Amino acid sequence: METCLTPLPEVSDIKDIAGGQLAKWPERLTMIPPRILSGSLEGITAEDFEKDAELWKKRLATYKAYDHQLAEKGRYRNILDMNSHLGGFAAALIDDPVWVMNVMPVEAKVNTLGVIYERGLIGTYQNWCEAMSTYPRTYDFIHADSIFSLYKDRCDAEDILLEMDRILRPRCSIILRDDVDVLSDIKSITDGLQWETRMADSEGGPHVREKLLFAVKMYWTSPTPAAADQQEGESKTAS
Repeated sequence: METCLTPLPEVSDIKDIAGGQLAKWPERLTMIPPRILSGSLEGITAEDFEKDAELWKKRLATYKAYDHQLAEKGRYRNILDMNSHLGGFAAALIDDPVWVMNVMPVEAKVNTLGVIYERGLIGTYQNWCEAMSTYPRTYDFIHADSIFSLYKDRCDAEDILLEMDRILRPRCSIILRDDVDVLSDIKSITDGLQWETRMADSEGGPHVREKLLFAVKMYWTSPTPAAADQQEGESKTAS
């Protein structure tokens, strides 16, 4: 179990708070987390955190410009962020009446789940090559940033997409952010899942390789035996 635990930073005095003093909500959401201030996360500085926060505000504005249902408050309630990093996407949604589950992929280079907790957000670990425990809820909206690039050599994209299809409610939405070549391959699979999809430029513009794939899981059922026989008969007649 030790590998599953995130240890608190050591302190030099009994009166010190391990990890650092946390601000009260909602200030703690936007303040630089103690883990970052202490330098305990390799490669992530206070400046990086502030830039990430501003970047996700810009990205959310782009999302809402494309997806008007996301801009409509109350349309989505339960949101899943499959690769949360510092929790910037969830933090940018603070003024919307939504509940966000932040996921830290176990394959991520830097474990930032502690930062997510210090910001007052909820989160969990997940290996997206495996099924996710979603009890007691499914989700209205799924956000996946660079998930398919992260798992490119680890498992099949079809397996991840099928899990996303299981988690997502009918007539609800997904935003995939990734390299244009990766998303082109993904789109060919999502068409087979009967998702309604469209590709769009990211906030970086048309000359940036990172693109967005917007998808809606459609509600469909298999035809009744009588309808299936009728369709087969019409097909034979036409041929």
